[in-house]
Amino acid sequence: MSEESAPGPKESPLAARQAGSREVWKKGGRLLSVLLAVNVLLLACTLISGSAFNKVAVYDTDVFALLTTMMLLASLWILFYLLRTVRCPDAVPYRDAHAGPVWLRGGLVLFGICTLVMDVFKTGYYSSFFECQSAIKILHPLTQAVFVVVQTYFLWVSSKDCIHVHLDLTRCGLMFTLTTNLAIWMAAVVDESVHQTHSYDSSHSNASHLHLAPDRESGSSVGGDCSCNTAICQIFQQGYFYLYPFNVEYSLFASTMLYVMWKNVGRLLASSTHGHGHGHGHTPSRVSLFRETLFGGPILGLMLFVVGLAVFIIYEVQVSGEGGRTQQALVIYYSFNITCLGLMTLVSLSGSVIHRFDRRAMDHHKNPTRTLDVALLMGAALGQYVISYYSIVAVVVGTPRDLLGALNLAHALLMIAQHTFQNVFIIESLHRGPPGAEPHDTTPKESRHGLTFANVDAFHTLPACPPTPRLVGTNPVGPQEAMAIILAPRGHWTRRCLKDISLFLLLCNVILWIMPAFGARPHFSNTVEVDFYGYSLWAAIVNICLPFGIFYRMHAVSSLLEVYVLS
Repeated sequence: MSEESAPGPKESPLAARQAGSREVWKKGGRLLSVLLAVNVLLLACTLISGSAFNKVAVYDTDVFALLTTMMLLASLWILFYLLRTVRCPDAVPYRDAHAGPVWLRGGLVLFGICTLVMDVFKTGYYSSFFECQSAIKILHPLTQAVFVVVQTYFLWVSSKDCIHVHLDLTRCGLMFTLTTNLAIWMAAVVDESVHQTHSYDSSHSNASHLHLAPDRESGSSVGGDCSCNTAICQIFQQGYFYLYPFNVEYSLFASTMLYVMWKNVGRLLASSTHGHGHGHGHTPSRVSLFRETLFGGPILGLMLFVVGLAVFIIYEVQVSGEGGRTQQALVIYYSFNITCLGLMTLVSLSGSVIHRFDRRAMDHHKNPTRTLDVALLMGAALGQYVISYYSIVAVVVGTPRDLLGALNLAHALLMIAQHTFQNVFIIESLHRGPPGAEPHDTTPKESRHGLTFANVDAFHTLPACPPTPRLVGTNPVGPQEAMAIILAPRGHWTRRCLKDISLFLLLCNVILWIMPAFGARPHFSNTVEVDFYGYSLWAAIVNICLPFGIFYRMHAVSSLLEVYVLS
């Protein structure tokens, strides 16, 4: 059981009133921290969005100054939190086993390392013309490197904490740190969108109102002396732009983990989850019983991954090269995506059908991590839905009726179907109990296999029998329950199929993340939408919605890893 504080049946009326007052103040503390986060985030949004436009007198140095200040304050609070929990042993009486799984923390470390490399490139880029640059442009990447190191360590060791001291201060600190990550994400997305727009303007005659803020500032204040002309400077510039996707994903991963920590502030768990307990999770010994896979899904997924990388390279080379080959590159790009999305849709549907034969009970226990995962999957998918529906209208209502238009239409329709059915499969999988969570005594004796007799005394004499088998939490289970783990029903073929499906979808989502994250923009290379809506409107739609679509892919990867383990 993992419910928050609620008076038990034997509590006195005074204790019940105290519990009720704590519950009311918990809501007040959360409201205070949310109001702080909203105001800080709105300020950051105003400066970041304003710095992207040529006609607004907000420069990138203003954004760098704000982000540097926020990262310094967040780093100081994290150090205070770590010091406080070390000096107060009772500060964290409970730990949430569902929060901060190892693959999420591992992804955070990977993206954090790539962000540190990006900060090195960014520092080298701005140091190439230090004489005409503001010092804040060099201080910002250095501060971000410190912030990434401090925050990554903090989330690695504390992501499961249910802290019980200085609750309001902790909630405000976590929300401020979360807001800092969202501001960094927003700045990176805007900078990448402006960079893509600037590249499009350089190769087309129609100019946009968007320009890179450094170009505007250098042209107005120093007369263009800050141009990046040396080879090393251009390497640094291209390097940190290519590393932006990792910085974006790092900020989003950190934000999700911080939100779960914020939800767990002051949370009371059952005694079985005290300290390092596992609550309603699953133990590694039980997971090891179901590691078999059919390997068809991983092999097919790897094949699509390799082919996708080749298609992405061909697309980038042909689109950025001399004119005349863009249409061929778009046909190859759309053909691969249609094939990949079609297979993913069919596989997701198959997984939902297999769930009908899965005998595991549904898990309805309170789980902030799972609730957040579902909300992010549904919310992030809206970005791709918006782009797809705009594309459908442009293709159907527009005048061109050619092969490219048909491929674009099929791609948009399959994108909607794939997001929908994949979300259904993932969400239903996340709500299934772990292996061994079949309803008790519902399997007929004739449908079981494994041991052929149920003599408890003989069962204890088996050499392979673990001395203290455990099921959920840390409570030991009896021989009959331990035998229920060994006596696997014939329905376990469903687990192997679900593992295969989750690995296949995982690899496909990775390649579909790589393509848009590293610069594939068929939305602009294909002029159907640009001609129909106009460049300004279509660029706004894509630049706002596409980052959510990119985040959806990586968050789906994290959720599919959870599905794989639960299967």
